[in-house]
Amino acid sequence: MSRFLITCWPFVGHLYPQISVAHALRVRGHEVAFYTHESTRPVVEGEGFRLFPFVHVDERRYERIHALEAEVPVTQPKYQTLSVAMTAYRHMLADSIPEQVADLRPVLSDWRPDALVTDPALWGPILVLWETTGIPVVLSSTMMGSLIPGPDAPPWGPGLPPPRTFATRLLSRATAVAVDIVAHGMRRQVNRIRAQYGLGPMGCSVNAFSGRLPLYLIPSLPELDYNRHDQPANVHYVGPLVWTKSTSSPLPDWLNKLPSGRPWIHATEGTAQYQKPFLLRATSKGLSSMPLEVILTTGQNRDPATLGLDPLPSNVHVERWLSHESLLPRCAAVVTTGGPATVMAALKAGVPLVMVPTFWEKSDNAQRVVEAGVGLRLAPGRCTPERLRAAVMRLLKEPHFRENARRIARQLAQAPGPPGAAELIEGLAAPPASRARSLSASP
Repeated sequence: MSRFLITCWPFVGHLYPQISVAHALRVRGHEVAFYTHESTRPVVEGEGFRLFPFVHVDERRYERIHALEAEVPVTQPKYQTLSVAMTAYRHMLADSIPEQVADLRPVLSDWRPDALVTDPALWGPILVLWETTGIPVVLSSTMMGSLIPGPDAPPWGPGLPPPRTFATRLLSRATAVAVDIVAHGMRRQVNRIRAQYGLGPMGCSVNAFSGRLPLYLIPSLPELDYNRHDQPANVHYVGPLVWTKSTSSPLPDWLNKLPSGRPWIHATEGTAQYQKPFLLRATSKGLSSMPLEVILTTGQNRDPATLGLDPLPSNVHVERWLSHESLLPRCAAVVTTGGPATVMAALKAGVPLVMVPTFWEKSDNAQRVVEAGVGLRLAPGRCTPERLRAAVMRLLKEPHFRENARRIARQLAQAPGPPGAAELIEGLAAPPASRARSLSASP
């Protein structure tokens, strides 16, 4: 038996995929613990895993992320969004590295894990502990594609098309230069932090550096990542890493009473949203007069009464949350801002999407959906009820979108998933004697 410590931020989209991996590791006979925020204790311990909570990590760092998201208008230009994102990344990801290391060093010394499994946004294990302790670090990504830069994919952030023509290659190069300029200050800060632990400069971006880790897992498919051929051998596409609470609420009775002869359209802005509900409002107004059943979910942090949709059209229905596993197979299309969990859930069910990407990696997710032929992309600033209605109707009338989505669903069903991820992780466990030597030698 080996021990594995999973380190992640407490956001649902970061925690739940790692729980699926933890269960698969435990099935294989291993002991698993989590390092994340105290607020996750009911979930982590409820699933039978030990929790090492944040001690030094200042939770205000990621609470500020929510405030920044709420402050960014959906019509803000991309370069301004990038600037806001880099500020947030520096504050949360880079500046918290010493705090993470201070928390994790005693855990590594006392609990002695054989390997760390980390999400890509928790930089302490990736940029410091991997080199200073000798413990293998696995990057278990929450993204739909690889963050490692290469000639087969555009730079992350703006949601550009893949560089396959002269024009798109030129656009990718110019954008990469711009991103490097914006990220220069953060890289200098990371290198200063590394120097405190006796480590040299990265010599590249953080995303490129993460490609040096022993194992890099992507919860997706090559087809949803431009079919890249420029990735190192440590990168593995394992398909969806999905976990849902065993105590999930059943679907409400009214849902089973909806007409089955009319297409169901599901619209969601994700589990946690802090911007104005522009997408839900546009969906309700745009589809209210159509022969469709429209099912909106607000997320558990938003009261449906705040949507301002009264009186609610007769074919529009609102809930805080519904089980995607039960709902999506009955839907004809999904309208979303493009969070990876929602996108992958829709594609697992073989349902095409209208993507209206707002922030973070969502523009990149939208471009991947378009390139795979499983959906359409609509800019937030152009998301009027009329344009959204036209996009939904196109998905319903042109069969290739659903055919492509069903093809992707078959591929996702055949992917190794959490058991395959656990098998790969298991192969990295260091022998106990080697682990003890590396810990005693770490500064």
